[in-house]
Amino acid sequence: MSRRVVALVAAAGQGTRLGASVPKAFVPLRGRSLLERSVTAMETSEIVDDIVVLVSPEMDDFARSCLAGHEVTFAHGGKERADSVFNGLRAIPYDDAVVLIHDAARALTPPGMIARVTRAVLAGSDAVVPVVPVADTVKVVDGPRVVSTPERAALRAVQTPQGFDLRTLRAANEAYFRTAPSFTATDDASVMEWFGVDVTTVQGDPMAFKVTTPIDLRLATSITDEAEPTIFDVPSTRPAPDER
Repeated sequence: MSRRVVALVAAAGQGTRLGASVPKAFVPLRGRSLLERSVTAMETSEIVDDIVVLVSPEMDDFARSCLAGHEVTFAHGGKERADSVFNGLRAIPYDDAVVLIHDAARALTPPGMIARVTRAVLAGSDAVVPVVPVADTVKVVDGPRVVSTPERAALRAVQTPQGFDLRTLRAANEAYFRTAPSFTATDDASVMEWFGVDVTTVQGDPMAFKVTTPIDLRLATSITDEAEPTIFDVPSTRPAPDER
């Protein structure tokens, strides 16, 4: 029997940096919310079996209306992203599955990339993240002072969806909340790293950028206007930018 693939779409945050009148996941992009576009990408990937949408309790009714016609289930998010994901993991009715955790704000993520992450987990990896090379020089700072400059060739920007073995991710999250470590997990792979699990990378995609600021939304609007008919046709076998 093949393993189920479950996508958790995180849409419980407020996204205040976008400056919108509604939480970021519900901001419209060419007439459709970022959340709906992310759910549609999961459906279009043809590899996801179940979709769980994580929303705040106060946005539950609105989320259901936005996703009318989509086969999804809902779970309520918590105070922090890690709380929301933990709630979502407990809502999955399986013991063995591949789980994808995706930011609703990455609304233009190509389905081919979703399938690529999923296949890497199905092939045996417990934790998989899509990455793209870092274009800018990055500085480590202490207040106004530069402490060091990491070698850019070894740096990657991490995107979502991130893919995991469900049992392992549940165990890592249970340990994280039981232990209450001093660090704050900024993504789900960092919890797995802390738990001692090797994290594998696959090629990401520039289209999977996160809509965080008004400039990001303007970029997404421009891209969608020009590329809507073909946005889901991005090849999944393109060479990574640093291999060209």
